[in-house]
Amino acid sequence: MVIPVKILNSRLSSGILCSVLVYLISCSTTPKISQVIDKRSLKDGTYTGYFKGGMNAAQVEVVIRNNRITAITVLQHDHWRGGKAEAHIPRRIVQKQATNVDAVSGATNSSHVIMNAAHKAIEKARTQN
Repeated sequence: MVIPVKILNSRLSSGILCSVLVYLISCSTTPKISQVIDKRSLKDGTYTGYFKGGMNAAQVEVVIRNNRITAITVLQHDHWRGGKAEAHIPRRIVQKQATNVDAVSGATNSSHVIMNAAHKAIEKARTQN
């Protein structure tokens, strides 16, 4: 069976367009949770948090001592090009004592995923009053 070139091109164009749209949607930037956390209500301990956004995911470990974020370790980070966020985002969170910090240029989605994973861990440290 011979398929006219016009129909073949139309189907090929539609397939390519769908593939591009799926790619663009999956690469959209993950929003930051960025809710304020009352650090006075944090219980000392080590907590893990996980967050998946788009094609990126991260699991982190957060250490809380004396109502302060003292350390963050990235345990797992599934990323495409955002590996450089692993070194900078935990340090920025500890320095600022907040999960809403500046993203790493060229690694925005990974930055947001790591921030959100840290936020999830810190939420677990809240004491129930």
